[in-house]
Amino acid sequence: MIQRNPTRAVRIGRVTIGDGHPVAVQSMCATPTTDVDATLAQLHSLEQAGADIVRIAADNRRDADALIRIRGESEAVLSVDLQENYRLAEVLAPHVDKIRYNPGHLYHHERKKPWKDKVSYLVEIAEQHDCAMRVGVNAGSVDPEKASLYDREDSVTPMVESALEHADWLDSIGFTRYCVSLKDSDPAKTVAAYQAFAAARPDIPLHLGVTEAGMPPMGIEKTRIAFEQLIGCGIGDTIRVSLTLPHERKHEEIAAGRQILEDIAAGRVRTVVHFNPDRLNLISCPSCSRVENEAFIDLAQKVQERTRWAEQHALTIAVMGCRVNGPGETDDADLGLWCGPRYVNLKRRGEKVGAFTYDDILERLDAELHALVDGSANGN
Repeated sequence: MIQRNPTRAVRIGRVTIGDGHPVAVQSMCATPTTDVDATLAQLHSLEQAGADIVRIAADNRRDADALIRIRGESEAVLSVDLQENYRLAEVLAPHVDKIRYNPGHLYHHERKKPWKDKVSYLVEIAEQHDCAMRVGVNAGSVDPEKASLYDREDSVTPMVESALEHADWLDSIGFTRYCVSLKDSDPAKTVAAYQAFAAARPDIPLHLGVTEAGMPPMGIEKTRIAFEQLIGCGIGDTIRVSLTLPHERKHEEIAAGRQILEDIAAGRVRTVVHFNPDRLNLISCPSCSRVENEAFIDLAQKVQERTRWAEQHALTIAVMGCRVNGPGETDDADLGLWCGPRYVNLKRRGEKVGAFTYDDILERLDAELHALVDGSANGN
């Protein structure tokens, strides 16, 4: 029997996490929020698959208006992802059960206003409309001011420090109805971040996830490794398996999450404790509504197929679908692709190579990958 951390209870609509409640499984709609019919269809498929909570992104007023219409057609437990526009909270809070904000995105609007004032505003809105909150820290979008305080190679410490700083502030102003996430695309770094935070604040419920885990089966493997280590030692109150999938298969995130939880409870866990660092590592984001061209999903699958020849080489390729996370989260990859509406931006170890059409990018990626493999073989 796993002894779970004694986290406090946090109610999210009709779901409660923490304090011994069952680990909740959630996902995020990947369809454009403004496509109300498509988003509703995906929302219903996630519910039918057993999603306890469903997150929907809103980055502007059109998204917000669409989400309000979606709420009118669904009784799902809804979380809104505020993206870069934190002030949308006042529009959407009456229609959702939870507000998720990223500390690293607060600086995009009203840059001269202190972040504590912005968080206090979010708390006021959440309390007024009976909403829970999630402090969603992400390795690829840590507040630049916070990240600048630490070595560039250390992505874990700034995440943990940011999360602790926000948790302390929320507690100090009397708001405790929140959970925290600390996500990295590297399972080992993800585990390290959650363990460090849980050691400092074992009372706060944690939302577990490996961000940009990629496509099945590798994405499920990465997530399973992290979850086994965390949930196995009592850390984690709600989970999301972030996979790059076509819209009609998004519900597979829920099935994967349920299976991992079932296996951990039954003791069907692996002895391996780290994701294999000696093979090609593909990172891709989970095709959320920020994606500006659905060709991104097809491209990610083609990258997986096209690069099989390099599976035994310890290189990382990142395929990101939007402008929000793409630029920052491809910097640490050996080859990074972040996809715009018409072009794919290609980076080689943080340096921009160029922008290519969706038709041309695979040939250029292959050439760059061959160059890196050849350079590694020659000791370069």
